Amino acid sequence: MAQTPTISEAEWIVMEVVWRKSPITALEVVQELSAQKQWQDQTIRTMLRRLIRKKALSYRADGKIYYYSPAVSREQCVRGESRSFLSRVFGGAAQPLLVQLMQETRLTSAEIAELKRILRDKEKK
Repeated sequence: MAQTPTISEAEWIVMEVVWRKSPITALEVVQELSAQKQWQDQTIRTMLRRLIRKKALSYRADGKIYYYSPAVSREQCVRGESRSFLSRVFGGAAQPLLVQLMQETRLTSAEIAELKRILRDKEKK
């Protein structure tokens, strides 16, 4: 399995647009993000090129217009980022992360029930 590319926080924002609206042109990405983030056209186009080099995006050319599509799913990137975070911050141990989240996060009864169900399923495996 190919390694999931590591993307920066700013690149993640660009990827969110592409995940939502692909295939999408560079101009469409620029229009959405320049209004949202006040980023310059060239900054956004540079991030698109970086994401292609990292193999997070693919593109097809139609004349002078480039259409961008994700080369990796959002889920793949979330898994990669989660593993990286878990490794960096918690030494790869899930239990301290889960304890931290449970102590610092408000959860509804439905969310607690879902977490209990997931833990029961994990315990059976």
